[in-house]
Amino acid sequence: MTWLKFILVFGAAFLAVFWEAAFPGVRHLVGVQVDLLPPLMVYASLQAGFTAVCLLAVFGGLLFDSLSANPLGVSVLPLFAVGCFFNLKRDLILRDQPFAQGVLGVAASAAVPALTLVLLLSMGSSPLVGWGTIWQLAFMSISGGVATPLLFILFEWLERTLGPSRVVETSFRADREIRRGR
Repeated sequence: MTWLKFILVFGAAFLAVFWEAAFPGVRHLVGVQVDLLPPLMVYASLQAGFTAVCLLAVFGGLLFDSLSANPLGVSVLPLFAVGCFFNLKRDLILRDQPFAQGVLGVAASAAVPALTLVLLLSMGSSPLVGWGTIWQLAFMSISGGVATPLLFILFEWLERTLGPSRVVETSFRADREIRRGR
C-alpha cells in the first residue's frame, strides 16, 4: 500500500465520521444516517494490506463511537471482523468489478450494524430495537452498496491525480537502425 492510499483512506474515514455527526440532513429526511465506514473497510480490505485494515478498524471505530451513543470501542470489533474476512478472501473476489464491489458493500453495511447490535445486547445495553430497525438496516445496506463502487472510483481518480505518474517504457529505441531487405 502506498502512503498516498493510506492517507486518503484515513482522511476519508475522518471526513465520513465528521459528516455523519455534523450534517444530520439525511437522518431527518429518511430516519437513518448513512454509514460510510463499512464501504471504506471494503476498499481498505481489498486494496490495502492487513495493517491498514487493523488501523482503520481501530481508528474509524473509536472515532465513530466517540461521536455516537455507543459505548467506546463497540464498533471496532465488527469493523475488524468484516475487514479481516474480506482481506482473507480478496484473492477470490472480483475486486475490479463494480457489481462485486456493490454486493460487498451491501454485505459489509448489513453486517457491521448487525454485529454491533449483537455486541450491545450481549453487553447488557438496551438499544431501541423494533420494526424500524429493519428499515434502518435495509437503508444502510443499500446506501453502503451504492457508496462502495463510488468510493473505488473516487480513490482511483485521486491516486491518478495526486500520485506519481507512471513511466511507460517501450522496447523501441529511437537510435536503433532497422535493416530492411536481403
